[in-house]
Amino acid sequence: MSFTTFEQATPRLHRSELAVPGSTPALFEKSARSAADVIFLDLEDAVAPDDKEPARRNVIAALNDVDWGAKTLSVRINGLDTHYMYRDVVEVVESCPRLDLLLIPKVGVPADVYALDMLVTQIEQAKKRDKRIGFEVLIETALGLSNVEAIAQSSRRLEAMCFGAGDFAASTRMRTTVIGGLNPDYGVLADRDAQGERRFYQADLWHAAQARIVVACRACGLRPVDGPYGDFKDPDGYVSAAKRAAALGFEGKWAIHPSQIELANQVFSPAPEEVEKARRIVEAMAEAAKEGRGAVQLDGRLIDIASIRMAQNLLKKAEVIGAASGTKPR
Repeated sequence: MSFTTFEQATPRLHRSELAVPGSTPALFEKSARSAADVIFLDLEDAVAPDDKEPARRNVIAALNDVDWGAKTLSVRINGLDTHYMYRDVVEVVESCPRLDLLLIPKVGVPADVYALDMLVTQIEQAKKRDKRIGFEVLIETALGLSNVEAIAQSSRRLEAMCFGAGDFAASTRMRTTVIGGLNPDYGVLADRDAQGERRFYQADLWHAAQARIVVACRACGLRPVDGPYGDFKDPDGYVSAAKRAAALGFEGKWAIHPSQIELANQVFSPAPEEVEKARRIVEAMAEAAKEGRGAVQLDGRLIDIASIRMAQNLLKKAEVIGAASGTKPR
């Protein structure tokens, strides 16, 4: 039996990822001033067919002319099944040294990522590009989810996987028309209580797909990122969806409207009380190690080596957030 250890992807703060249509240049400067950790300029779904080429020119100009500060910049190219894709990649990668990531939609098999890797590698070599482009992939089809583990191992450029609920629902023919929201019919009916009443408990129809993506990502050193929540006038629904994703292990969530950015940043940032508890766990385990013990009680609960790993993950994220904001984690 062999055991493989995957390198961790390039570390980036990825709590919020703002989608910005490439066909709407008026939004570029505003998005650059936002609190989003990652911004992707969209050439795919948010752009009408007649606007694809003008949008590409807009995006190239914005990447070169707008002051993006320290933000991570990504471009969502058109799919490999379109005739727009290769010009998206060639023109954007050749012309934009500021670019950090390419977001690849509707990835179905590892060869999709390999094809892009080969093309980008040739461009980088030809242009003597110093900064290596990373990849994000969208898992948003039945084919993509069925191959998610292999896709996670498809390229050393791969940094993150995003879950696209809308296209996934269409691909699997789910009986829903919402993007990232819940379906009132999806749930379980409890047994009758003492009064003979039965209660319906709504469940999360995205859970199975999300859980599989998280496991594939964490096994291969990638960042799992939850996708869009379509109703941007429902902040409570967005926060609820984000909290479920965070509980599963997602690193962050898309924002399709500026009002969702701060919500994502809050949900995917450790709360001060979480950071303090994590510090106490690390300190308690350090004391236990000095005494030759592998486990110890803290606040009436058993903590062990697994506890310290979880605590260290949380503290590391708090440190990254503190460094990005110029403050020390509380």
